[in-house]
Amino acid sequence: MKAIKKFKELGIQPESKGFEGDKISMDRILNREITVHDYRIENSKYPEKGNAKCLYMQITIGDNKHVLFSGSKVLQDEIQRVSKDDFPFATTIVKENRRFEFT
Repeated sequence: MKAIKKFKELGIQPESKGFEGDKISMDRILNREITVHDYRIENSKYPEKGNAKCLYMQITIGDNKHVLFSGSKVLQDEIQRVSKDDFPFATTIVKENRRFEFT
């Protein structure tokens, strides 16, 4: 009779881990230095806006962890060009001509 394995012995990891910390609005971090630790881009809850995608970022301000959400296509495009080896990185998000950008 074949021994029954426990799930933890199968080595299956979740595809995406949840981010830690309180949700923070873009207004509260605008023009302040933050550290971006990780991100993911998923379908937006508001598909009629922008490109129907939402950027989720795990950030810290000082020692405090936060989760930042944005529908900004510019931020999505820019962060996808950052090599995973370059995480975490420090940045400031600014608003230029009605759009958000990393600096």
